[in-house]
Amino acid sequence: MHIVAIGGSDAGISAALRARELDPSVDVTVVVADSYPNYSICGIPYYFSGDVQPWQSLAHRTHADLEATGMTLRLDTLATRIDAGARRLNVQDASGESSLSYDELIVGTGALPAFAGIRGLDSLGPDDGVHVIHSIGDTFALERHLDERDPKTALIIGAGYVGLEMAEGFTGRGIHVTQLQRGTEVLSTLDPELAGAVHTELVRHGVEVHTGTTVHAVEKTDAGVTVHAERGGAPITFTVDLVLAVVGVRPNTTLLEQAGATLGAGGAVMVDEHMRTGIPNVFAAGDGVITHHRLLGTTYLPLGTTAHKQGRVAGENAIGGSARFAGSVGTQVVKVFDVVAARTGLREHEAAAAGYLPSTTQSVADDHKRYYPGAQPISIRITGDTESGLLLGAQLVGRLGTETAKRVDTYATALFAGLTVAQVSDLDLSYTPPLGSPWDAVQAATQAWSRAHTAAAVPA
Repeated sequence: MHIVAIGGSDAGISAALRARELDPSVDVTVVVADSYPNYSICGIPYYFSGDVQPWQSLAHRTHADLEATGMTLRLDTLATRIDAGARRLNVQDASGESSLSYDELIVGTGALPAFAGIRGLDSLGPDDGVHVIHSIGDTFALERHLDERDPKTALIIGAGYVGLEMAEGFTGRGIHVTQLQRGTEVLSTLDPELAGAVHTELVRHGVEVHTGTTVHAVEKTDAGVTVHAERGGAPITFTVDLVLAVVGVRPNTTLLEQAGATLGAGGAVMVDEHMRTGIPNVFAAGDGVITHHRLLGTTYLPLGTTAHKQGRVAGENAIGGSARFAGSVGTQVVKVFDVVAARTGLREHEAAAAGYLPSTTQSVADDHKRYYPGAQPISIRITGDTESGLLLGAQLVGRLGTETAKRVDTYATALFAGLTVAQVSDLDLSYTPPLGSPWDAVQAATQAWSRAHTAAAVPA
């Protein structure tokens, strides 16, 4: 049996590893478009901040590690066409066009940078001082710019997770950072009441933040790179040495779409819970496919954790298994200087759009007993369904060291299990004064929600 996996990132490599793990007799070939299989794209901002060195440290596994599992790597090889009827994959490498036969195909082509209709982003590149950061190749291009031109000013379009991490990285290198965000607040995956704390942290570290600012165009000028934007209905212009665009991604679906796949939410490829595409003998996983969300149903939510899980499911099923992707609840976390912000599940407007009757409360609880030195507050917003009492979502912001990331995982587990807000108080969580309280901050926040919604506090 021969399995071909396309993509050298999370989904493709996870699929290949799982197939080989379950059946070492299976031949697995992984087609990788560049020379860098199994590198952590999520770790790139920490390479620029200097926290991770050298760049090779970003490899989850080395080339040799991967080949030691028995898989074959075809590096610098572009998949160009799927012939589903003949079960052949056309590829192109330095030696020209060829094809690979397969019994089962797994597509993990991921996503591509989105440009949000901003003029110039699709035509300007690293030589012009305009960068994206979506691959190791992008990383090298940005590193060359920093080393050779020594920029003093940088503008980041977008204040999502990667944009915020890169603002910290650039600032740590002594670069003055201007950050533009179209929405009313940075980190639009959080409610503004909590995202404001992230905004404050950015400003505290010298980042110049402009929210409510829409970028229309980027152009190369004699003075550097000029960004044309609008804020409050008035034009505003910035000229800097370097521009980094991190305004989101779009699913890379061309290969599967040409083979007959159906597109769904967010323009991503439709797959079932077994990661089947509907094309015979073709599975797909990762940032190019839709996400099965446990509270929303079908949506598009590209996350590295999801890609790993989906790839594992696809790899198992490609050798005849019956694994299923159990679904996502959208758990995310980011560190911005000395603040950690996290979320899981739904915010109130998302829950209302999904047909729930949601309400949100905000409270503050210490990360451990106040009498033990160093206690710090965590701000927590809980969203629950006022009719059933079901927990729908949680958002948290705390200082680095408050274990905010692990606490959001408790909420994520509760969401996965379908617990009510009140039932979170029944969880047997750990306690010692230096690390927590008899009622953990997680539970103090859900108890605050229950007090405000007494009718929903007791499960039916």
